[in-house]
Amino acid sequence: MRKAALTVMTAVAVGMLAVPQVSAQDAYPSRVVRIVVPAVPGSTTDILARLIADQLNQAWGKPVVVENMPGGAMNIGAEHVARAAPDGYTLLLAPPSPLAFSHLLYRNLNYDPAKWVTIAALVKVPNVLVVRKEHPSSSIRELVAYAKANPGKVNYASQGVGSTAHLSASQLELAAGIKMVHVPYRGAQPALTDVMAGHVDMFFDTIVTSLPLHRGGKIKILAIASPKRFAATPEFPTIAELGFPGFRSITWFGLVAPPATPTTLAEKINRDVVTIFKKADVGARLSNLMLEPIGGTPADGAKFIADEAALWSMVIKENNIPMR
Repeated sequence: MRKAALTVMTAVAVGMLAVPQVSAQDAYPSRVVRIVVPAVPGSTTDILARLIADQLNQAWGKPVVVENMPGGAMNIGAEHVARAAPDGYTLLLAPPSPLAFSHLLYRNLNYDPAKWVTIAALVKVPNVLVVRKEHPSSSIRELVAYAKANPGKVNYASQGVGSTAHLSASQLELAAGIKMVHVPYRGAQPALTDVMAGHVDMFFDTIVTSLPLHRGGKIKILAIASPKRFAATPEFPTIAELGFPGFRSITWFGLVAPPATPTTLAEKINRDVVTIFKKADVGARLSNLMLEPIGGTPADGAKFIADEAALWSMVIKENNIPMR
């Protein structure tokens, strides 16, 4: 009898311990969720984060707030999230660098991009190759020919060392067998401003900001850098189809959680985000921003990020881009 009673009491105790754990996960979120954005307010990253935060707020009935932590080439915000508890209450929404390849560019990182728990690859937008309006080139073939005929005289702007614009131009150098001069800026806007002013020859920019300037005659878009032509602007050929097969440069944004976050929690957040992206009003807003949803499971997102990391890792190593 005593042994049987002890067995029952042990089973009850174990059951009592298990119930709160299940309930806690089922009840997520039970308090404020923070989405850290390693960029300034008003950026595309910030706008996307606030759109998602607002929709999750409605879906969950709990506050979801966006916290901007710019600086340090986006590493300040990333490091903050990497140190956070793996409980789903602190997430990172960012463009490629801190999610995929910062470890190849910066020596003293306090986080490892390979250890993020992927929630979702969210959206993507094509980059385009733009040149100053007075540039003699009217196509990418002409630009490459001009660069070969004038070695060291073609320069390009970027948002800084290791930015997508920098790595995209480095990829073009590899593909075309040319060398250009890198002119880094502190952000996309000053870089684009100097292209418009004619101080810099070219820049890899998102189509979102460059298209109105192209149509206004302030810059020239020579080609689109996505693997396929963009549905909204089919008139622009891709760099790949113009003689550089495999060329790919897109800006994308992902949502990740700190290392060791439970897979079941990442899957729950993923399902809710994917549901949000299926809403007609959200789709319309993303379309207006020229952002194309990626979707899929956390595993799909992890593969997408891994593929992008492999591309840019190759560019960084082949071009001997030094660490900082």
